[in-house]
Amino acid sequence: MNKMIIDYRPIGIIHSTHTNPEKTPIQPVYARDCVGKVEIDIQYLPGLKDIDGFSYIYLLYHLHRVHSVKLTVVPFLDTVERGVFATRAPSRPNPIGLSLVELLRREDNILHVRGVDILDGTPLLDIKPYSSRFEGIESKRNGWQDAIDQSTAEERGRRKFKS
Repeated sequence: MNKMIIDYRPIGIIHSTHTNPEKTPIQPVYARDCVGKVEIDIQYLPGLKDIDGFSYIYLLYHLHRVHSVKLTVVPFLDTVERGVFATRAPSRPNPIGLSLVELLRREDNILHVRGVDILDGTPLLDIKPYSSRFEGIESKRNGWQDAIDQSTAEERGRRKFKS
């Protein structure tokens, strides 16, 4: 396997009220009331043209507070160890995060978003629009997650979060 080096530079920073990983909601669905701001570096301002026409955007970011790699993890929804690629756990070989957030509005280089499950100060790598035309797929299988009841998922995902 080719061991090339891939070098990414942040295009901005994500601002949120979340400073403690243990108290941050897990996944945007459990952070629906959490608002934040995405500050894009001015040099990338032309890239935001037409972004405000979308209701939702994907944020891809560097999980800057992850310092170890684990190939098996116990996910927040479960008590059984799973392969990291069958989870969204942060301790990955390439600590890249992905969140689908609601775009509330744009003010120049600032995107106001809701559904933020991201730590304050997280470096932003990229933004991609969500398109129901391309991605509105109903999943038939959700792997091991299908065995977890909804109330347990909500309790664990919110980490008892109160807005």
